[in-house]
Amino acid sequence: MRRTLVLSLTLLLLAATQAFAIGEARMTGKILDGSTKQPIPEAEIKLEAIEGKTIKQTLKAKKDGSYAVFLLDGTIRYKFTFSAPGFTPYEETIKLNLGAANTKDVELFKVGTAMGAPTTAATPKVDTTVVAYNEGAALANAGDLEGAIKKFEEAVAAKPDLLAGWLALAKSSARTKNYARAIEAANKVLDVDDSDMSMIAVLAQSYAATGDKANAAKWEAKLPKSANALFNDAAKLINGGDDSGAETLLKQSIEIDDTFAQSHYELGMIYVRAGKTAEAKAALEKYLELDPNGRDAATAKEMMKYL
Repeated sequence: MRRTLVLSLTLLLLAATQAFAIGEARMTGKILDGSTKQPIPEAEIKLEAIEGKTIKQTLKAKKDGSYAVFLLDGTIRYKFTFSAPGFTPYEETIKLNLGAANTKDVELFKVGTAMGAPTTAATPKVDTTVVAYNEGAALANAGDLEGAIKKFEEAVAAKPDLLAGWLALAKSSARTKNYARAIEAANKVLDVDDSDMSMIAVLAQSYAATGDKANAAKWEAKLPKSANALFNDAAKLINGGDDSGAETLLKQSIEIDDTFAQSHYELGMIYVRAGKTAEAKAALEKYLELDPNGRDAATAKEMMKYL
């Protein structure tokens, strides 16, 4: 599945913002033998949307019985069917929580044995700070940046360690030219993660806009030349068989420019090779959304049939 990449030389205009992901949901857990309490290796999880959309997906649990489900649209209910050869399947309709961890361990019983109730971790309480953040993200995507900023400020005031809130506040503030607030919020993120390229870009832009040439130069020096340059470096690693190193560079490329379609495609193919089905599907769907008629669109669409 490895292929030679054509390296392009397109220059990047640094973007201080990107769309916020809302409505996504994840669920993790283990599938266990209800009698022995041991993991059931390579059990199967089927899910089907029962309202609003036609979505069907089949996933495999790992050898240790663990599984991970990633839903691009977690706003609707899904019917989950957990099964394994020789075991009685278990079905449940579930509406996942948005912005919070969903954990569910399921016990299956061998055909012909008495069944107990499936084991399920306690449903987490809704975090009001996460709700505020998601509301802000929705407003930002709808173009209401001032309304979004109020929600992001509400979220970080209630939970000062909410990095996603500070990151969104920095980007939205830069877009509304409130550079002082953008600088403050970006520094909050970089105090914890000093490698976040999107925040470094916000600082470089904000200091330049306020006429602080010294600080603008300082942060610009920390930026790679472009998202495209990172993609080119990742391409070399892929061609050399280093998917792990390429994955890191592609993620950095996307942090700088989330609209750089080709980085999403190559990241998706890395996940395909690694057997990370949910991540591969999300990356390839993003690529097709950005460049539906791109040079790799046919390959991405064909690959999606198997994910």
